[in-house]
Amino acid sequence: MAAKSKLSLIVLILPVLVLYLGLAVAKQDPELKQCRHQCRVQQQYDEEQKEECARKCEDYHMEKKERERREEEGGHRQTLRECQSQCVRLGGEERQLCLLRCQEKWRREQEKRVEEERKEKEKEQEQHNPYVFEEEHFSTEVKTEQGRVDLLTKFTDKSKLLRGIEDYRVAILVANPNAFVVPNHFDADAVFVVTQGRGTITLIHEDKRESFNIERGDIIRVRSGTPIYLINRDDNEKLFIVKFLKPVNLPGHYEVFFGAAGGKPGSFYRTFSTEILEAALKTSRDKLESLFEKQDQGPFLKASKEKIEAMSSHEEGGQGDGIWPFGGDSKGAFNLFRRRRPSQSNKYGQLFEIDGDEFKPLKDLDLRVSYANITKGCMSALYYNSKATKIAIVVKGEGYFEMACPHVSSSDEQSQDSRSSGRKKSGPSYQKISSRLRPDTVFIVPGGHPFVTVASRNKNLEILCFEVNIENNIRYPLAGKGNIVQQFGKEAKELAFKTKEEEVDKVFGNQDEELFFPGPRQQRGRAYE
Repeated sequence: MAAKSKLSLIVLILPVLVLYLGLAVAKQDPELKQCRHQCRVQQQYDEEQKEECARKCEDYHMEKKERERREEEGGHRQTLRECQSQCVRLGGEERQLCLLRCQEKWRREQEKRVEEERKEKEKEQEQHNPYVFEEEHFSTEVKTEQGRVDLLTKFTDKSKLLRGIEDYRVAILVANPNAFVVPNHFDADAVFVVTQGRGTITLIHEDKRESFNIERGDIIRVRSGTPIYLINRDDNEKLFIVKFLKPVNLPGHYEVFFGAAGGKPGSFYRTFSTEILEAALKTSRDKLESLFEKQDQGPFLKASKEKIEAMSSHEEGGQGDGIWPFGGDSKGAFNLFRRRRPSQSNKYGQLFEIDGDEFKPLKDLDLRVSYANITKGCMSALYYNSKATKIAIVVKGEGYFEMACPHVSSSDEQSQDSRSSGRKKSGPSYQKISSRLRPDTVFIVPGGHPFVTVASRNKNLEILCFEVNIENNIRYPLAGKGNIVQQFGKEAKELAFKTKEEEVDKVFGNQDEELFFPGPRQQRGRAYE
């Protein structure tokens, strides 16, 4: 009875959903989004019924698109016939030229329409891509004339598929030349990576103050609650820092606390009653009010050259044992590039990476930081991580990435046919997740998911990556030198591919490069040897 009642509910709800789809005509199909939302909020549905409801939305959406395409194509053909009818009045060679012009015009319009449909489809796929975050997914938390902080939305706000990384946040700090970021602390463990510019950062630890100069490639560990301030010590170039944070109080949410401030930003000191502050600071009310009201320019300030020079002309902190919190023989921030060889390198790309074995402050975060520089027109190898999740942000250049994913439903005809026939799948089905890559695009690659990144033919593609759950992780190459198929036994190869081992080896043994390869060839139909 329960199953019948739920089925009846689906039958009752679906006409309403169809109505949502039928009424809207916006180009980006907000009705599909609304239909999916209505499926998710039906409390009487279990998860399987919600998925079936969402598939019905997609099926209707595809049918609607196909119907609109046929109607539009019929309109274009009618235009062609009208043009050709005008040619009938002409004679001889002039008539033939007129017909050719009509045909050519129709062909160009067809090509234009196909290209527009392709772009619209790509854009729609990107909008529904749970693993990619674009510019609109950042919100500006702080902004003055001297700088800003952009915070990426919580991962799970876009998709529940990202629950495994819901505790983490990503932010970008941009400081103008000679800008000063006022002292603050936050309730999150953080790793800062400098992607552009030169600065000086100061950290307060108990009764010690450590200051050191930072530059591109520097990694700085900032423990939760540590008071910090920094400057951009360059006269011309902006300072860019990517911040990777793990909040300690509320999962996926952290706050910044300003003490040495005034009216803007507000100081947390002013939260306390005047009597408490007078007693704690042993200072009169008038002096307290004067002190905490002067600064009203925000957390990013323009500093004089004298003050910039004073804060950046020398480095403070311990010697020998290194500067806290870096320990060992690290003096200041750890640099990914300086005096280090890449872990992987050829003419098609370079990979620099560092984990807790080489830089101990990353150990307790179970984190690896890496930086890939893919040569223009080239690509990374197809591979997957055994358990680590990669959170990647594009620093420079353009390109695209592709990933095989079993969690996102496919709306292709084959999937629809199998669903309508009620047959059980013989195995998992994979959906291609793809997206264009440009500066500040963030994309996620969960553990076990095969993926590839490709640089455009115009620029190198530079990507900063934070990989979490890195302990005991293994990188498994799927193509190139040492790929996993080459490690299979003869019988496994022949049974899996239903062909001789020699034929398998011809394919999987053909690429002898490792991790970085020449990119896809532009000339279609050109045979690979």
